[in-house]
Amino acid sequence: MANTALRDAPTKETVARLRYLRTSPTKIRPVLKLITGSDISSARDTLYLCPRGVSHELQKLLNSAVANAENNDNIPEDELFVVRAFADEGAIQKRWRPRARGRASRINKRTSHITIAVSRFSEEEISRRSEAGVGTTARRRTNRRPAPEAIETEEVAEAEKSAPAATKKATKKATKKATKKAATKTATTKKAATKSTKKAATKTATTKKAATKSTKKTAKKPASEKG
Repeated sequence: MANTALRDAPTKETVARLRYLRTSPTKIRPVLKLITGSDISSARDTLYLCPRGVSHELQKLLNSAVANAENNDNIPEDELFVVRAFADEGAIQKRWRPRARGRASRINKRTSHITIAVSRFSEEEISRRSEAGVGTTARRRTNRRPAPEAIETEEVAEAEKSAPAATKKATKKATKKATKKAATKTATTKKAATKSTKKAATKTATTKKAATKSTKKTAKKPASEKG
């Protein structure tokens, strides 16, 4: 698929450049070779799974190239592929390391200029990919920002979508509050009943004690007093 894409590549390209990256070009070129000729989705997956340290910077540069194509050339992401990717040598920072016998060896801190160019698939390739289900061809955007009517429609849809959730949440909260209130009322009633039962039992015990005391006092009186 990569060779077909390169063979049918149109002349118009969208380019993104990264300059003065503190990495040697010899470490970047093998990674760029992996994504050249691939579609955007495959290239992103390759860079995400690549163990090289420079793959993170290349992924950001690829996203920048795709954004340039979408915003400036009005080309959907699904119709893009990496047509060219290369790394040139930039300025070299020279440092020195002291060695034996008063000598010094030079340290070269190399930099790179990276370029990633994306382009649109040919119409035949887009039709083939659409029929094979490789990627869905997105509709071209007529402008960079959505229309105000579209924004309002999306807001209304989000509000309608969130309304049942809010109602459900409010109902759940009210049910929980009512359950807690009923439990508190039941506990209060139970406590009052316990207190009333305890008071009645205390009163009964007091009455019984008084009756026992009165009976005992009457039994101790002499027979003369009884007559």
